[in-house]
Amino acid sequence: MPYTPPTHSVERSLRRAGATVVVGLDEVGRGAWAGPVTVGAAVTGMRRPPEGLTDSKLLTERRRNQLAPVLEDWVTAHALGHASAQECDELGMTAALRLAAERALEALPVRPDAVILDGKHDYLGGSWNVRTVIKGDQSCVCVAAASVLAKVHRDGVMAELAPQYPAFGFEDNAGYPSPVHRAALEEFGPTEYHRLSWAYLDALPQWRHLKIIRELPAAADGSEQLTLGF
Repeated sequence: MPYTPPTHSVERSLRRAGATVVVGLDEVGRGAWAGPVTVGAAVTGMRRPPEGLTDSKLLTERRRNQLAPVLEDWVTAHALGHASAQECDELGMTAALRLAAERALEALPVRPDAVILDGKHDYLGGSWNVRTVIKGDQSCVCVAAASVLAKVHRDGVMAELAPQYPAFGFEDNAGYPSPVHRAALEEFGPTEYHRLSWAYLDALPQWRHLKIIRELPAAADGSEQLTLGF
């Protein structure tokens, strides 16, 4: 498939509607078994983006690592927000994503007038003016920049944990499912950085007792609802 560079078209649309500062948000770590969920925020000018910018998942690790410092100098502003594995367990993924996104937005030096959010689901909500864009990490410059910055940073965080837990291969899998990761879980059980409400524990009988069952708000009839993981 030929490379199609991201554009500023959505940013321009929001600017025409009155927004002065437009930020792109993208998350990484949603499907991981271990580590935080991280949201990157990037504000860009209307300049031509660095060559090869696209969704971080479409780039090699080497190219992402080359591009990240270029983007840090190129963007107008950027920030990262995290929600820990424990917060993912306590809050659930939607609320954890919202928390990480709010932390990223609060860390920016300016408050955005509009937010471009990758995907079709607005997990941010609240008082923010949100525009969701499916595959925004491929089509929108600011979201693609946020995607690369968040991915490189979170991968680095997980690589720093690898020496503490060498059997888990965090330097390679960044906390996501992999054969090495699964084998280590079976032998050693989850670490303090693992999400204990996730469904992977259902397949580990010797560690299943550690699974967290998170209570949901009461249903309309007053009964309590439970989630069995993700």
